[in-house]
Amino acid sequence: MNRIVRKHPSAPATYADIEALPENMVGEIVFGVLNAHPRPAPPHAFAAFELSGELRGPFRKGVDGPGGWTFLIESELHLADHVIVPDIAGWRSVRLSGLSEKHYIETPSDWLCEILSPSTARIDRTDKLQIYASFGVPHCWYVDPLAKTLEVLELQKEKYTIAATFKAGDDVTAPPFEAHTFPLNVLWPLDPADEEQPETP
Repeated sequence: MNRIVRKHPSAPATYADIEALPENMVGEIVFGVLNAHPRPAPPHAFAAFELSGELRGPFRKGVDGPGGWTFLIESELHLADHVIVPDIAGWRSVRLSGLSEKHYIETPSDWLCEILSPSTARIDRTDKLQIYASFGVPHCWYVDPLAKTLEVLELQKEKYTIAATFKAGDDVTAPPFEAHTFPLNVLWPLDPADEEQPETP
């Protein structure tokens, strides 16, 4: 199913529009427009899972790292009238010391990552990035599973600048997680052609 976009609405979208979507769709309200797209494809979900795992040990649990962070996958952020669902979001624990029973969070994150896909890249790179900047999210990462790249954006004077870029085969050391280095290739499923074949007796 293609991404659903309600363009030029006669009235701003409401949360009821999100609730009316099929269960397999993720809904967001961006500048009053309802945007919905299917649940992530396997390469997208794989990258999100592996990246959260790389960060959780050193930055959540303090294993070979400083700890002090909380991470959530596909958490629903309510930022003023916007309803945003980043693929991964992270907060310094001093800013999000506990999780309420609400199904959404109103505290802007300290870092987030969008896993790009053909159906979401346009809005991820434009309208949503503008919202993140307006709410002071200091760091935004873009992971592209098709191109096998990572872009690291840093907020400077209310605008994002590119702090670093990485491609397949690179080791990643990037803000705000410079205390931990990991190979970018862990975010992609292993190509069967690259797997070591057992020796024939």
